[in-house]
Amino acid sequence: MRKLAIAVTAAAALLAGPALQAKPKLTPQQELAKLLEGREPGKPTNCLSSTDTRQMRVLDKTALVFGWGNTIWVNVPRNPQDLDDDDIVVTRIFGSQLCSLDIMHTMNRSSRITAGFINLGEFVPYRRIPKPAKAD
Repeated sequence: MRKLAIAVTAAAALLAGPALQAKPKLTPQQELAKLLEGREPGKPTNCLSSTDTRQMRVLDKTALVFGWGNTIWVNVPRNPQDLDDDDIVVTRIFGSQLCSLDIMHTMNRSSRITAGFINLGEFVPYRRIPKPAKAD
């Protein structure tokens, strides 16, 4: 019986360790601020090439973030309150660009029923600020 109690206590300690080290979850606004650290905004545009839309992140009730690497594109829709990071965003691109006049539909992830739509705004590029070269 004593060996069982020791084993249960040891298992509980092992499981509690990661929970104590877990970082608090960022709000969508904090997550966007973190994504934009070290970047400067460029001139907003109405359309974005379909190649730049391949990677998209939905920030709940905040914005859509497209791209990766040196340039990311942020789109704050006209109805950001309808963004839900748990919904599936369905994009239909006509041509080779996603534009601010295009409408994106959202679907409930479990029922696959259309949940709403997103009216896109302008796409703002955020480029990494080059780090200054070290002087010798």
